[in-house]
Amino acid sequence: MSKKIIAVLFFFFGLSQVKSQEVEQLTIGSKQLIHSTILDEDREYWVSLPDSYSDKGASYKKYPVLVLLDGSAHFRAISGMVNYMSSGANGNRKIPEMIVVAIQNVDRRRDFTPDKIITVRANNSGGGERFLSFLEEELLPEIDQTYRTEPYRILFGHSLGGLLATHAYLKENTLFNAFLAIDPSFGTWDADTMDQKLEAVSSKSFERFIYIATANWGKRNFTNRDRHVRFYEAMHRKSEGDFHAELEYFEHENHGSVPPIAFHNGISAIFEGYGISSRDIESKAQLVQQFQTISQRLSYDFNPPEYLVNQLGYQMMQSKNEIDKVKALDFFILNTENYPNSFNAFDSLGEAYESLGEKEKTVENYAKSLELNPDNEHARMKIETLK
Repeated sequence: MSKKIIAVLFFFFGLSQVKSQEVEQLTIGSKQLIHSTILDEDREYWVSLPDSYSDKGASYKKYPVLVLLDGSAHFRAISGMVNYMSSGANGNRKIPEMIVVAIQNVDRRRDFTPDKIITVRANNSGGGERFLSFLEEELLPEIDQTYRTEPYRILFGHSLGGLLATHAYLKENTLFNAFLAIDPSFGTWDADTMDQKLEAVSSKSFERFIYIATANWGKRNFTNRDRHVRFYEAMHRKSEGDFHAELEYFEHENHGSVPPIAFHNGISAIFEGYGISSRDIESKAQLVQQFQTISQRLSYDFNPPEYLVNQLGYQMMQSKNEIDKVKALDFFILNTENYPNSFNAFDSLGEAYESLGEKEKTVENYAKSLELNPDNEHARMKIETLK
Protein backbone atom coordinates (compact mmCIF):
# COMPACT_ATOMS: atom_id res chain seq x y z
CA MET A 1 0.00 0.00 0.00
CA SER A 2 1.43 3.39 -1.00
CA LYS A 3 2.27 6.09 1.50
CA LYS A 4 -0.29 8.40 -0.18
CA ILE A 5 -3.11 5.91 0.38
CA ILE A 6 -2.04 5.41 4.00
CA ALA A 7 -2.01 9.17 4.53
CA VAL A 8 -5.53 9.49 3.10
CA LEU A 9 -6.78 6.68 5.30
CA PHE A 10 -5.34 8.32 8.41
CA PHE A 11 -6.92 11.63 7.36
CA PHE A 12 -10.39 10.11 7.12
CA PHE A 13 -9.85 8.13 10.30
CA GLY A 14 -8.95 11.38 12.03
CA LEU A 15 -12.12 13.02 10.70
CA SER A 16 -14.24 10.14 11.96
CA GLN A 17 -12.65 10.45 15.41
CA VAL A 18 -13.40 14.18 15.53
CA LYS A 19 -16.96 13.53 14.38
CA SER A 20 -17.47 10.83 17.02
CA GLN A 21 -16.29 13.20 19.73
CA GLU A 22 -19.08 15.61 18.77
CA VAL A 23 -21.77 13.03 19.52
CA GLU A 24 -23.98 13.96 22.46
CA GLN A 25 -23.06 12.15 25.65
CA LEU A 26 -25.54 10.07 27.64
CA THR A 27 -25.85 11.25 31.25
CA ILE A 28 -27.19 9.00 33.99
CA GLY A 29 -26.83 11.40 36.89
CA SER A 30 -25.18 14.39 38.49
CA LYS A 31 -22.65 14.89 41.29
CA GLN A 32 -23.64 17.09 44.23
CA LEU A 33 -21.88 18.20 47.41
CA ILE A 34 -23.28 18.94 50.84
CA HIS A 35 -21.47 20.12 53.94
CA SER A 36 -22.53 18.12 56.98
CA THR A 37 -22.49 19.95 60.27
CA ILE A 38 -23.25 16.68 62.05
CA LEU A 39 -20.25 14.87 60.54
CA ASP A 40 -18.14 18.04 60.25
CA GLU A 41 -17.13 17.26 56.66
CA ASP A 42 -18.21 17.64 53.04
CA ARG A 43 -20.07 14.68 51.57
CA GLU A 44 -20.52 13.93 47.89
CA TYR A 45 -23.67 12.31 46.57
CA TRP A 46 -24.83 11.35 43.09
CA VAL A 47 -28.40 11.76 41.85
CA SER A 48 -30.26 9.99 39.04
CA LEU A 49 -33.65 11.39 38.03
CA PRO A 50 -36.51 9.48 36.35
CA ASP A 51 -37.08 9.74 32.59
CA SER A 52 -40.30 11.70 33.10
CA TYR A 53 -38.82 14.21 35.56
CA SER A 54 -38.05 16.86 32.92
CA ASP A 55 -41.19 16.33 30.84
CA LYS A 56 -43.18 19.55 30.79
CA GLY A 57 -46.46 17.68 31.08
CA ALA A 58 -45.21 15.79 34.15
CA SER A 59 -44.14 18.77 36.22
CA TYR A 60 -46.80 17.90 38.82
CA LYS A 61 -45.28 14.47 39.52
CA LYS A 62 -43.48 13.62 42.75
CA TYR A 63 -41.22 10.61 43.19
CA PRO A 64 -40.17 8.23 45.99
CA VAL A 65 -36.49 8.39 46.96
CA LEU A 66 -34.06 5.46 46.96
CA VAL A 67 -30.90 6.07 49.00
CA LEU A 68 -27.87 3.88 48.21
CA LEU A 69 -25.04 3.36 50.68
CA ASP A 70 -21.62 2.60 49.15
CA GLY A 71 -22.83 4.81 46.33
CA SER A 72 -19.92 4.54 43.89
CA ALA A 73 -20.16 0.73 43.93
CA HIS A 74 -23.89 0.52 43.22
CA PHE A 75 -25.02 3.75 41.53
CA ARG A 76 -24.60 2.78 37.88
CA ALA A 77 -26.09 -0.69 38.11
CA ILE A 78 -29.01 0.14 40.36
CA SER A 79 -30.00 3.47 38.83
CA GLY A 80 -30.09 1.69 35.46
CA MET A 81 -32.18 -1.11 36.92
CA VAL A 82 -34.62 1.35 38.50
CA ASN A 83 -34.97 3.08 35.14
CA TYR A 84 -35.59 -0.19 33.31
CA MET A 85 -38.10 -1.48 35.85
CA SER A 86 -40.11 1.75 36.01
CA SER A 87 -39.91 3.63 32.73
CA GLY A 88 -42.06 1.35 30.61
CA ALA A 89 -39.28 -0.05 28.41
CA ASN A 90 -40.65 -3.27 26.91
CA GLY A 91 -43.80 -2.68 28.93
CA ASN A 92 -41.88 -3.15 32.17
CA ARG A 93 -43.36 -0.98 34.94
CA LYS A 94 -43.02 -3.21 37.97
CA ILE A 95 -42.12 -0.34 40.30
CA PRO A 96 -42.81 3.40 40.43
CA GLU A 97 -40.28 5.82 38.99
CA MET A 98 -37.84 6.93 41.69
CA ILE A 99 -35.12 9.45 42.42
CA VAL A 100 -31.91 7.56 43.19
CA VAL A 101 -29.44 9.17 45.62
CA ALA A 102 -26.04 7.49 46.10
CA ILE A 103 -23.84 8.50 49.04
CA GLN A 104 -20.09 8.34 48.44
CA ASN A 105 -17.94 6.87 51.19
CA VAL A 106 -15.50 8.69 53.43
CA ASP A 107 -15.06 6.13 56.22
CA ARG A 108 -17.54 3.27 55.87
CA ARG A 109 -16.37 1.42 59.00
CA ARG A 110 -17.07 4.52 61.05
CA ASP A 111 -20.35 5.41 59.33
CA PHE A 112 -21.97 2.00 58.90
CA THR A 113 -21.35 0.43 62.33
CA PRO A 114 -24.09 1.38 64.81
CA ASP A 115 -22.19 -0.11 67.78
CA LYS A 116 -18.62 0.33 68.97
CA ILE A 117 -16.48 -2.65 67.97
CA ILE A 118 -13.92 -3.57 70.62
CA THR A 119 -10.56 -4.49 69.08
CA VAL A 120 -6.97 -4.73 70.33
CA ARG A 121 -6.08 -1.57 68.45
CA ALA A 122 -8.10 1.62 68.75
CA ASN A 123 -10.69 2.13 66.01
CA ASN A 124 -13.33 4.70 65.09
CA SER A 125 -16.28 2.31 64.68
CA GLY A 126 -19.71 3.03 66.12
CA GLY A 127 -20.63 6.17 64.17
CA GLY A 128 -23.76 4.71 62.59
CA GLU A 129 -26.20 6.83 64.58
CA ARG A 130 -24.43 10.05 63.61
CA PHE A 131 -24.42 8.99 59.97
CA LEU A 132 -28.16 8.22 60.06
CA SER A 133 -28.70 11.65 61.62
CA PHE A 134 -26.78 13.15 58.69
CA LEU A 135 -29.01 11.28 56.24
CA GLU A 136 -32.28 12.21 57.92
CA GLU A 137 -31.56 15.71 59.21
CA GLU A 138 -29.34 17.10 56.45
CA LEU A 139 -29.30 15.06 53.24
CA LEU A 140 -32.98 14.13 52.89
CA PRO A 141 -34.18 17.70 53.63
CA GLU A 142 -31.81 18.97 50.91
CA ILE A 143 -33.11 16.37 48.45
CA ASP A 144 -36.71 17.31 49.32
CA GLN A 145 -35.95 20.99 48.82
CA THR A 146 -34.10 20.49 45.52
CA TYR A 147 -36.28 17.88 43.83
CA ARG A 148 -39.96 16.95 43.58
CA THR A 149 -40.01 14.12 46.12
CA GLU A 150 -42.67 11.89 47.59
CA PRO A 151 -42.04 11.25 51.32
CA TYR A 152 -41.57 7.52 50.74
CA ARG A 153 -37.91 6.58 51.18
CA ILE A 154 -36.07 3.31 50.71
CA LEU A 155 -32.63 2.63 52.22
CA PHE A 156 -30.34 0.18 50.39
CA GLY A 157 -27.23 -1.18 52.09
CA HIS A 158 -24.85 -4.02 51.33
CA SER A 159 -22.52 -5.74 53.81
CA LEU A 160 -21.80 -3.16 56.55
CA GLY A 161 -24.31 -0.95 54.77
CA GLY A 162 -26.85 -3.76 55.20
CA LEU A 163 -26.05 -3.79 58.91
CA LEU A 164 -26.82 -0.07 59.14
CA ALA A 165 -30.02 -0.49 57.11
CA THR A 166 -31.17 -3.22 59.52
CA HIS A 167 -30.31 -1.01 62.49
CA ALA A 168 -32.38 1.84 61.00
CA TYR A 169 -35.29 -0.58 60.46
CA LEU A 170 -35.20 -1.52 64.15
CA LYS A 171 -35.28 2.08 65.39
CA GLU A 172 -38.50 3.43 66.81
CA ASN A 173 -38.33 6.54 64.65
CA THR A 174 -36.87 6.85 61.18
CA LEU A 175 -37.69 8.74 57.98
CA PHE A 176 -37.17 5.59 55.91
CA ASN A 177 -40.20 3.46 55.00
CA ALA A 178 -38.54 0.37 53.53
CA PHE A 179 -35.15 -1.32 53.73
CA LEU A 180 -33.02 -3.51 51.47
CA ALA A 181 -30.36 -5.20 53.62
CA ILE A 182 -28.16 -7.11 51.18
CA ASP A 183 -26.06 -9.80 52.88
CA PRO A 184 -25.79 -7.65 56.01
CA SER A 185 -22.67 -8.10 58.13
CA PHE A 186 -24.20 -9.28 61.39
CA GLY A 187 -20.81 -10.52 62.61
CA THR A 188 -20.49 -7.51 64.94
CA TRP A 189 -23.76 -8.48 66.64
CA ASP A 190 -23.13 -11.42 68.93
CA ALA A 191 -26.08 -13.35 70.35
CA ASP A 192 -26.45 -11.06 73.39
CA THR A 193 -26.31 -7.88 71.29
CA MET A 194 -28.90 -9.16 68.83
CA ASP A 195 -31.17 -10.28 71.67
CA GLN A 196 -30.98 -6.81 73.21
CA LYS A 197 -31.87 -5.19 69.90
CA LEU A 198 -34.76 -7.57 69.30
CA GLU A 199 -36.06 -7.02 72.81
CA ALA A 200 -36.14 -3.25 72.26
CA VAL A 201 -38.11 -3.41 68.99
CA SER A 202 -41.29 -1.32 68.97
CA SER A 203 -44.43 -1.87 66.91
CA LYS A 204 -43.34 0.88 64.49
CA SER A 205 -40.75 -1.40 62.89
CA PHE A 206 -43.54 -3.70 61.73
CA GLU A 207 -45.12 -0.85 59.77
CA ARG A 208 -42.07 -0.91 57.49
CA PHE A 209 -40.93 -3.42 54.88
CA ILE A 210 -37.54 -5.11 55.07
CA TYR A 211 -35.93 -7.41 52.52
CA ILE A 212 -32.85 -9.40 53.58
CA ALA A 213 -30.65 -11.19 51.04
CA THR A 214 -28.19 -13.90 52.06
CA ALA A 215 -25.26 -14.88 49.84
CA ASN A 216 -23.33 -18.15 49.75
CA TRP A 217 -20.13 -17.86 51.78
CA GLY A 218 -18.84 -21.33 51.03
CA LYS A 219 -17.25 -22.93 54.11
CA ARG A 220 -18.45 -20.06 56.32
CA ASN A 221 -21.94 -20.24 54.86
CA PHE A 222 -23.72 -21.77 57.83
CA THR A 223 -22.69 -18.98 60.22
CA ASN A 224 -23.73 -16.24 57.78
CA ARG A 225 -27.11 -17.77 56.96
CA ASP A 226 -27.80 -18.67 60.57
CA ARG A 227 -27.49 -15.06 61.73
CA HIS A 228 -29.88 -13.81 59.06
CA VAL A 229 -32.40 -16.59 59.65
CA ARG A 230 -32.24 -16.07 63.41
CA PHE A 231 -32.98 -12.36 63.02
CA TYR A 232 -35.79 -12.91 60.52
CA GLU A 233 -37.53 -15.64 62.54
CA ALA A 234 -37.24 -13.67 65.79
CA MET A 235 -38.87 -10.64 64.17
CA HIS A 236 -41.54 -12.85 62.65
CA ARG A 237 -42.41 -14.25 66.06
CA LYS A 238 -42.63 -10.77 67.56
CA SER A 239 -44.93 -9.51 64.82
CA GLU A 240 -48.54 -9.40 66.02
CA GLY A 241 -50.00 -9.01 62.54
CA ASP A 242 -48.72 -9.54 59.03
CA PHE A 243 -44.93 -9.50 58.91
CA HIS A 244 -43.97 -7.30 55.97
CA ALA A 245 -40.61 -8.82 55.21
CA GLU A 246 -38.80 -11.32 53.02
CA LEU A 247 -35.62 -13.34 53.48
CA GLU A 248 -34.01 -14.83 50.36
CA TYR A 249 -30.96 -17.07 50.01
CA PHE A 250 -28.82 -17.00 46.86
CA GLU A 251 -27.09 -20.35 46.49
CA HIS A 252 -25.18 -19.29 43.36
CA GLU A 253 -24.13 -15.78 44.40
CA ASN A 254 -21.31 -14.75 46.71
CA HIS A 255 -20.98 -11.67 48.91
CA GLY A 256 -19.65 -9.52 46.07
CA SER A 257 -21.94 -10.67 43.27
CA VAL A 258 -25.29 -10.67 45.10
CA PRO A 259 -26.21 -6.92 45.23
CA PRO A 260 -27.68 -6.39 41.71
CA ILE A 261 -29.84 -9.51 41.61
CA ALA A 262 -30.87 -9.06 45.24
CA PHE A 263 -31.87 -5.46 44.53
CA HIS A 264 -34.08 -6.59 41.66
CA ASN A 265 -35.79 -9.21 43.80
CA GLY A 266 -36.01 -6.96 46.86
CA ILE A 267 -37.51 -3.93 45.12
CA SER A 268 -39.93 -6.28 43.34
CA ALA A 269 -40.97 -7.71 46.73
CA ILE A 270 -41.59 -4.23 48.15
CA PHE A 271 -43.79 -3.23 45.21
CA GLU A 272 -45.40 -6.61 44.61
CA GLY A 273 -48.56 -6.10 42.55
CA TYR A 274 -47.67 -2.56 41.47
CA GLY A 275 -46.97 -3.60 37.88
CA ILE A 276 -50.31 -5.32 37.30
CA SER A 277 -51.32 -5.43 33.64
CA SER A 278 -54.42 -3.66 32.38
CA ARG A 279 -55.47 -7.04 30.93
CA ASP A 280 -55.87 -8.37 34.47
CA ILE A 281 -58.17 -5.58 35.65
CA GLU A 282 -61.90 -6.02 35.10
CA SER A 283 -63.38 -3.18 37.15
CA LYS A 284 -62.57 0.06 38.92
CA ALA A 285 -63.35 -1.59 42.27
CA GLN A 286 -60.78 -4.33 41.59
CA LEU A 287 -58.15 -1.76 40.63
CA VAL A 288 -58.76 0.35 43.74
CA GLN A 289 -58.60 -2.74 45.95
CA GLN A 290 -55.33 -3.80 44.31
CA PHE A 291 -53.60 -0.58 45.32
CA GLN A 292 -55.25 -0.42 48.72
CA THR A 293 -53.62 -3.78 49.44
CA ILE A 294 -50.22 -2.43 48.36
CA SER A 295 -50.75 0.72 50.45
CA GLN A 296 -51.66 -1.29 53.55
CA ARG A 297 -48.58 -3.50 53.18
CA LEU A 298 -46.27 -0.48 52.80
CA SER A 299 -48.09 1.81 55.29
CA TYR A 300 -48.20 4.49 52.63
CA ASP A 301 -50.83 5.55 50.10
CA PHE A 302 -49.94 4.53 46.55
CA ASN A 303 -52.55 5.47 43.95
CA PRO A 304 -53.02 3.43 40.77
CA PRO A 305 -50.51 4.81 38.22
CA GLU A 306 -51.97 7.39 35.88
CA TYR A 307 -50.80 5.58 32.73
CA LEU A 308 -52.48 2.33 33.85
CA VAL A 309 -55.83 3.98 34.58
CA ASN A 310 -55.65 5.78 31.24
CA GLN A 311 -55.04 2.49 29.44
CA LEU A 312 -58.06 0.94 31.12
CA GLY A 313 -60.23 3.93 30.27
CA TYR A 314 -59.34 3.94 26.59
CA GLN A 315 -59.73 0.17 26.30
CA MET A 316 -63.30 0.45 27.57
CA MET A 317 -64.06 3.64 25.64
CA GLN A 318 -63.12 1.92 22.38
CA SER A 319 -65.41 -1.03 23.14
CA LYS A 320 -68.50 -1.58 21.02
CA ASN A 321 -70.41 -2.24 24.23
CA GLU A 322 -72.16 0.93 25.42
CA ILE A 323 -71.97 -0.21 29.05
CA ASP A 324 -68.17 -0.39 28.78
CA LYS A 325 -68.10 3.18 27.45
CA VAL A 326 -69.93 4.36 30.54
CA LYS A 327 -67.52 2.37 32.74
CA ALA A 328 -64.61 4.09 30.99
CA LEU A 329 -65.82 7.36 32.45
CA ASP A 330 -65.25 6.02 35.98
CA PHE A 331 -61.58 5.34 35.24
CA PHE A 332 -60.94 8.76 33.74
CA ILE A 333 -62.68 10.46 36.68
CA LEU A 334 -60.50 8.41 39.05
CA ASN A 335 -57.38 9.81 37.37
CA THR A 336 -58.53 13.41 37.77
CA GLU A 337 -59.23 12.73 41.45
CA ASN A 338 -55.83 11.13 42.06
CA TYR A 339 -53.87 13.49 39.79
CA PRO A 340 -55.70 16.85 39.90
CA ASN A 341 -52.73 18.69 38.36
CA SER A 342 -52.41 16.43 35.33
CA PHE A 343 -53.55 18.15 32.13
CA ASN A 344 -53.61 14.78 30.36
CA ALA A 345 -56.07 13.31 32.90
CA PHE A 346 -58.59 16.07 32.16
CA ASP A 347 -57.92 15.89 28.42
CA SER A 348 -58.77 12.17 28.49
CA LEU A 349 -61.88 12.81 30.59
CA GLY A 350 -62.93 15.37 28.00
CA GLU A 351 -62.63 12.70 25.30
CA ALA A 352 -64.70 10.29 27.37
CA TYR A 353 -67.53 12.81 27.79
CA GLU A 354 -67.28 13.64 24.08
CA SER A 355 -67.75 9.96 23.17
CA LEU A 356 -70.92 9.97 25.27
CA GLY A 357 -72.23 13.13 23.62
CA GLU A 358 -72.11 15.27 26.79
CA LYS A 359 -70.98 18.54 25.21
CA GLU A 360 -71.03 20.78 28.30
CA LYS A 361 -68.86 18.46 30.41
CA THR A 362 -66.63 17.83 27.39
CA VAL A 363 -65.82 21.54 27.05
CA GLU A 364 -65.48 21.92 30.83
CA ASN A 365 -62.77 19.24 31.05
CA TYR A 366 -60.89 20.35 27.95
CA ALA A 367 -60.86 23.86 29.42
CA LYS A 368 -59.44 22.51 32.69
CA SER A 369 -56.75 20.64 30.73
CA LEU A 370 -55.88 23.81 28.84
CA GLU A 371 -55.70 25.75 32.10
CA LEU A 372 -53.15 23.25 33.43
CA ASN A 373 -51.19 23.23 30.18
CA PRO A 374 -51.73 26.24 27.87
CA ASP A 375 -49.69 24.42 25.19
CA ASN A 376 -52.22 21.59 24.88
CA GLU A 377 -53.26 22.20 21.28
CA HIS A 378 -55.56 19.16 21.26
CA ALA A 379 -57.75 20.66 23.99
CA ARG A 380 -57.67 24.10 22.35
CA MET A 381 -58.77 22.69 18.99
CA LYS A 382 -61.55 20.63 20.58
CA ILE A 383 -62.95 23.61 22.46
CA GLU A 384 -62.97 25.78 19.33
CA THR A 385 -64.65 23.02 17.34
CA LEU A 386 -67.30 22.30 19.95
CA LYS A 387 -68.10 25.97 20.53
